Amino acid sequence: MSRYIYKHEQVTRAVIGTVGVPGERQFFLQVSSAIGVTCVAIEKSQALALSERLRIMLRELRRNQLASLDELNVVGERDDDSLEFPITEDFRAGVIGISWDQEKQRILVETQAIGDETLTELLSDDEAILIEDAPDLLSFSLRIHQARTFCDRTDAVVAAGRQPCPFCGLPVNPEGHLCPRANGYRR
Repeated sequence: MSRYIYKHEQVTRAVIGTVGVPGERQFFLQVSSAIGVTCVAIEKSQALALSERLRIMLRELRRNQLASLDELNVVGERDDDSLEFPITEDFRAGVIGISWDQEKQRILVETQAIGDETLTELLSDDEAILIEDAPDLLSFSLRIHQARTFCDRTDAVVAAGRQPCPFCGLPVNPEGHLCPRANGYRR
């Protein structure tokens, strides 16, 4: 089986969304462009880490004046619409990488499917050719305002889950939970 690459150049929509109730939610990264919609299953921790890293990159772009002022000053509106249906998982995210394309003034996000456990880095095209069953890849580029609104939505989606226990930090189910800091008493 050969590697399939989902490449979205001019993204019209890139969002993190969920299916299910808090505590049992499944997270998805959905990217839309003229070529269609790609939907990748992603872990909650991966979504949160991607948002945090994008925010760090946005701060560095502004601080080091790497992006044009025109691009930095575009204001975007957060996309709060639900995921596009049908939600069909193209693959499950493994390794995620982000980079800045100075020439195009875009943030490049690449998500590689879970593959062999020895693959802990994104494969280049040349490396993928050498591997017989190279994992699939989603590659898309975001403008700065799209990255900003992506982070805002991702943070809101992650925060919409179960609230953390004020004592131990573990998520609290609607019926409570056995708090380790309270020696197993229900809170």
